[in-house]
Amino acid sequence: MSWIDIGSLDDVPLRGARLVKTHIGCIAVFRTAEAEVFAATNSCPHKGGPLSEGIVHGQSVTCPLHNWVFDLNTGQAQVADEGRIDTYPVRVEDGRILLDDSAVTRRSAA
Repeated sequence: MSWIDIGSLDDVPLRGARLVKTHIGCIAVFRTAEAEVFAATNSCPHKGGPLSEGIVHGQSVTCPLHNWVFDLNTGQAQVADEGRIDTYPVRVEDGRILLDDSAVTRRSAA
């Protein structure tokens, strides 16, 4: 894997999120109360709510529009079988957040 430095861990507040613009669209980078970091699609599949403005609790985020809850490990919605968001590999190294470059640059063949 090739990693992109997207910023300092301190740039993302505990229980908060920040947006990163990529070739595939905006990705939300979440930080839990335990300082774990996750990356996922910013848009809720239900009504397009901005997940980066949602509530981060445990290893989940709740959509600010209609309260759908997503597991940040798997992307699976906890309230509906068909709801799912994409998640992306991310890691923290020396206080910097690194996002997997190959995951955010791949394009689907349409």
